[in-house]
Amino acid sequence: MPPARMHDDQFDIDEHLVRTLVDSQFPEWAGFPLTHVDAPSTVNAIYRLGDDLSVRLPIRPGQTAQFEKDRRWLPRLGPRLPLAIPEPLAAGQPTEGYPSEWAVYRWLPGEPATHASLDNPAEAADALAAFVLAIQAIDTTDGPTPGPANYSRGAPLAPRDASARTNLEALRGVIDVEAATAVWEDALAAPEWDVAPVWFHGDLMPGNVLVDGGRLSAVIDFGAAGVGDPACDTIAAWTFLPAEVRPRFRAALGVDDATWRRGRGWALWIALVGLPYYRDTNPGFAAVLQRTLDTVLADEDR
Repeated sequence: MPPARMHDDQFDIDEHLVRTLVDSQFPEWAGFPLTHVDAPSTVNAIYRLGDDLSVRLPIRPGQTAQFEKDRRWLPRLGPRLPLAIPEPLAAGQPTEGYPSEWAVYRWLPGEPATHASLDNPAEAADALAAFVLAIQAIDTTDGPTPGPANYSRGAPLAPRDASARTNLEALRGVIDVEAATAVWEDALAAPEWDVAPVWFHGDLMPGNVLVDGGRLSAVIDFGAAGVGDPACDTIAAWTFLPAEVRPRFRAALGVDDATWRRGRGWALWIALVGLPYYRDTNPGFAAVLQRTLDTVLADEDR
């Protein structure tokens, strides 16, 4: 089945379209088995092509900046990281039937990270912290700075205040709005990042961290990656890591109190703005966002 429709300007994408695009532009892969991947993606439709390839197609206009960034940066980042990351292989071109660029990547096995999929949560916390520290250590020269193309991850939280408060009101009766407001205001009050910018992934949600055989195996979707404030990479503490390993993850990262508070603010903001929008159109992703809100509000350190 094709992905559920989430956006008013969403393209119509189905297996026939993807089959036509692949066979016409990459005849070397013509006839490879094609299967839709039921992933909670809000940006791309994903299809597995044969055993070793994946096809990613933006589901709405203006979502192709990631492909150019991937082609430029992932080959440079990958060898320096302790977990596998996507390998871009080919750039697909727009056609009359599909007006957007698209791309083919190497397939990475695994399932989205959840409490149930982790055999050893403490080991997972250590592995993810090692990934975050490794990406922070990479040279930032000419790296992409925060802006619209990466959803302004790595930038200060203050410009998101209006959207946070609007969505807090939209969720009244669904969450404890007063408690959530207190977490948000605490994040806003935290001192901003005032040292040299570092690399970050920017979107360590469960669907972007893969588990294979019970262990973290890969990190995918670098659309939010850039150089700036790394607080956004602490969100994994509230998006999928079990509460009992949260202190271990923080200790392994060695982050200060201000960075941790900003990171909790990022986790809260992502869930606040996403839940009302996706509650009816992407129930799987909405469930992830609801769990994130619940986890943030249950965090004893708040």
